Amino acid sequence: MKLMEVCGTHTVNIARSGIKKLLPKEIELISGPGCPVCVTDQSDIDRAIEIVKIKDVIMTTFGDMMRVPGTKSSFMDAKRDGADIRIVYSCLDALNIACSNPAKRIVFMGVGFETTSPTIAATILEAKRQKIRNFFVLSNFKLIPPALVAIAKSDRVKVNGFVCPGHVSVIIGSAAYVEIAKRYKMPCVITGFDDIDIVKGIKRLVEQVKKGVSKVEIEYKRAVKKNGNAAARRILYSVFETADSDWRGLGRIKKSGLRFKKVYKDFDAEREFKVEIPKATSPKGCICGEVLQGIESPLDCKLFKKVCKPERPIGPCMVSSEGTCAAYYKYE
Repeated sequence: MKLMEVCGTHTVNIARSGIKKLLPKEIELISGPGCPVCVTDQSDIDRAIEIVKIKDVIMTTFGDMMRVPGTKSSFMDAKRDGADIRIVYSCLDALNIACSNPAKRIVFMGVGFETTSPTIAATILEAKRQKIRNFFVLSNFKLIPPALVAIAKSDRVKVNGFVCPGHVSVIIGSAAYVEIAKRYKMPCVITGFDDIDIVKGIKRLVEQVKKGVSKVEIEYKRAVKKNGNAAARRILYSVFETADSDWRGLGRIKKSGLRFKKVYKDFDAEREFKVEIPKATSPKGCICGEVLQGIESPLDCKLFKKVCKPERPIGPCMVSSEGTCAAYYKYE
C-alpha cells in the first residue's frame, strides 16, 4: 500500500518524528510535489535570473529561492555578480521597496501554492489602489488539485491514497478533492501537522483502502472546512485566472497555474520584461524530478550526501527546508 503526502511540512514532520519507521512493512509512505520551491520549473528560475540582469531592476524573493539552481546560475550567483536581489518576508515588503525606489522597477518572484497566492493577489490590489507603476510580479504560482490528478492518472506512479495538505486545504476546502476521490478512485485525507494528526490521517487512509472506498475525509477539522476560505479565493481569482503551467518533474499540467487577468496585466513581470532564456537542462545525475513524483527516493540518488548537500545543493529538493532531499538528509 503506497500513500503519498503532498505537503512539504508533512514531509519534514514525518521524517523528523520517525513515523515511517513505525509503519508496518506493508505500508509505504512516499513524498509528492508538496514543496513549492522544488516544483518551480527550471525555465522559470532562468527567466527570473535574466530579468534581474536588466539595469535598474530590483528582484525580491523569499529566502529559500536564493540557492535554487537554474540552468547556469542561481539568485545567489547573480547577487554575487552585482545584481540587486533582496530577501523579503512578504509581498508587501516588496511593494514598500517599490514605493521607496520610484526610479527602479521592482519584481517579486511569485512562488507558492493556494496558501501563498491570495496574499500576493491582495498586494497587487493594494498596488493598483495606490497607482504604483513600478511594481511587478513574476507569476509562478501552482494549484495542488491538478497535480494530484496528474499523479492519479500517471502510469509511472502507483499511489493508493493521498495525505492532503493542511495549509492549502484551509483555503480550497475539502470539496476541491471530491472529483479526485470519485473519478480516480483515490482516497484523500486532509491532516494537520503534529505527529498525532499525521498518524490519524494515515490510519484513515489505510481504512479506506482496505474497505475499497474512495472519499475525502477531514482529520484536520479544527482548521479545514468543506468550502475553505471563500474570501481568500475571491481575492485570488479577482486578480488571476487559471492557466497551464510547467512543473519540475511533472511537466506541463493543464490549468495548474495562475496568470494575470487582463485588467491587471500591468503588474505582469513576464509581459513587462521580454528576455531570452537558455534551454533548460537538469544537473547531470540529479533525480529531483523523479523524487517529486514519488518514483524515486532521495536514497536512490547517486549524488545524495556525496555531492549534493544543503551547503552545496545540486537540485532544489536539497535547497528548500521543505524539500524531500533536505528532510532525508537531516532526519532519515
